[in-house]
Amino acid sequence: MLIRRPPDIRPSEITEERVYLNRRAFIKAAAGAAGAAAAGLTLPLAAAGALEGRQGTDDKPTPYEDITSYNNFYEFGTDKADPARNAHTLRPRPWTVRVEGEVHKPRQWDIDELLKAFSAEERIYRHRCVEAWSMVMPWSGFELRKLVQVSEPTSFAKYVEFTTLLDPQQMPGQRDTVLPWPYVEGLRMDEAVHPLALLVTGLYGKPLPNQDGAPIRLAVPWKYGFKSIKSIVRIRLVREQPMNTWQVVAPNEYGFYANVNPDVDHPRWSQKRERRIGELIKRPTVPFNGYGEQVASLYAGMDLRKNF
Repeated sequence: MLIRRPPDIRPSEITEERVYLNRRAFIKAAAGAAGAAAAGLTLPLAAAGALEGRQGTDDKPTPYEDITSYNNFYEFGTDKADPARNAHTLRPRPWTVRVEGEVHKPRQWDIDELLKAFSAEERIYRHRCVEAWSMVMPWSGFELRKLVQVSEPTSFAKYVEFTTLLDPQQMPGQRDTVLPWPYVEGLRMDEAVHPLALLVTGLYGKPLPNQDGAPIRLAVPWKYGFKSIKSIVRIRLVREQPMNTWQVVAPNEYGFYANVNPDVDHPRWSQKRERRIGELIKRPTVPFNGYGEQVASLYAGMDLRKNF
């Protein structure tokens, strides 16, 4: 179930984390809000999460403290704890996102202008992200396809390329040569306009923390986590398949698609099992991260061992 969040409700007014994790309490709170609305009272609308995929709506979200302290964000360091320690240097305001390339309506969006423009589309989702470890993420944001649509792609637009901020003063990890900067990712157009591909602006109803990709990031839940690029400043629609950063660095290990496929081992480790944060025992990795029913048709006829 997805409940729309009206554009005039602030993230701080969304159901608090303690209640969010208690599904029964949420249902009770939502019923109360509905009753108040029927009586003509003005109250914040409780926002629910929906987890599309195999997990179901009872799948427990990862605690906020874990999501914000265990991160891959090399712009702030290569250790999982580095982003939480170092990301205070990022300034998410002012911020602009440029949409350009094969579009009829290129535009540079101020981040707050962008949020206001798509506030009617904003929802809270529960998506699962996976690498060698996994989390259930209560994201807030809107479908990427909404921004693509208003930009009016030309008939030549086949792919979408995303670029992270390049600023070593704000992102001290960019002084290291561990990766070529800025970070770049890409999606095929049909992937980008799939309803599960999100532009994320919040977490647990709060503004997105710096270490998790503030002020705006991508979330593609059927792919490995490195596809979900953070702190985006440019979205470019292009004719040719872009080279994403990890494909440039290690093409034998990281392909363009990065679909979760437990049958294709990473050259240095198996991908058949994963560890969810907070759990001791690993669980089997599921094809497309459990979203196969929604996305498998995008890859019909493709060799997913070759196109990894």
